[in-house]
Amino acid sequence: MSPKRIELLGVPVDCVTMEQAIEWAESKLQGNHPCTILAVNPEKVMRAQQDSELLDQLRSADLLIPDGIGVVLAARLLGLGHAERIPGSELMPKLCERAASKGYAVFLFGASTEVNQRAVTVLRDRYPGIRIVGFQHGYVKEEEMLSLIARINECQPDLLFVALGSPQQELWMARYLPLLKVKVCQGVGGTFDVIAGRVKRAPFLFRSMHLEWFYRLLSQPSRIFRQTALLVFAYQVLKSKFTRKSVQQPTFSVPTASVSRGLPDSGKSDHHREKAA
Repeated sequence: MSPKRIELLGVPVDCVTMEQAIEWAESKLQGNHPCTILAVNPEKVMRAQQDSELLDQLRSADLLIPDGIGVVLAARLLGLGHAERIPGSELMPKLCERAASKGYAVFLFGASTEVNQRAVTVLRDRYPGIRIVGFQHGYVKEEEMLSLIARINECQPDLLFVALGSPQQELWMARYLPLLKVKVCQGVGGTFDVIAGRVKRAPFLFRSMHLEWFYRLLSQPSRIFRQTALLVFAYQVLKSKFTRKSVQQPTFSVPTASVSRGLPDSGKSDHHREKAA
């Protein structure tokens, strides 16, 4: 299954549902070519417009999940396609559940030592039988990175979850994925913190109303400067909507009637006029 890929304000995103994303990952876990899953939200769209490296990595990703209701609504408003919001913090646990049932090996890379180890413990308790073959906090020096790559490959994970935050995790994957022998690599941002219980997700009411972003703003007022990207995103979407409307306005042409001017050859037969033409 190859999901439909669209361009939203110049940034790619796939029109895919949660079930389709899980089945897509399952199909890639049967192969030998490393594939990437990245999330796209309004803040990342705004950043990618200014960051060519991030944009290049998004364009080269194998699956781009619409992680943010703003992306989903914008795609529908602009008539680009129908997508379902797929939070990365929900896709990762579902892939871990699938890994536990199918025997896929998992490696966790990122976050602090405490959060990383706590996430491993929670996942093992939540999904009995899951094979977490390795884990590593995200504070690895550049000169130690090749040793980490070698250790990951020795563990032979099928699934690698990278929690370095954006755009660091996208750039890390772009640089090191060619050296890795994994099958699916997902950038998960702060998902380890959520699993470990360090960061609470919004209550169900907020999530059901697609107001998780508002809950995070209430619980972390310092995020208000980051949330200004949402306003710029909304403005650009509406501007694009009305620009597209004006461009698509139908044009009407008025048919012109030929007028006989009584030229000297008007008495000629049609046959003669055709020859003259």
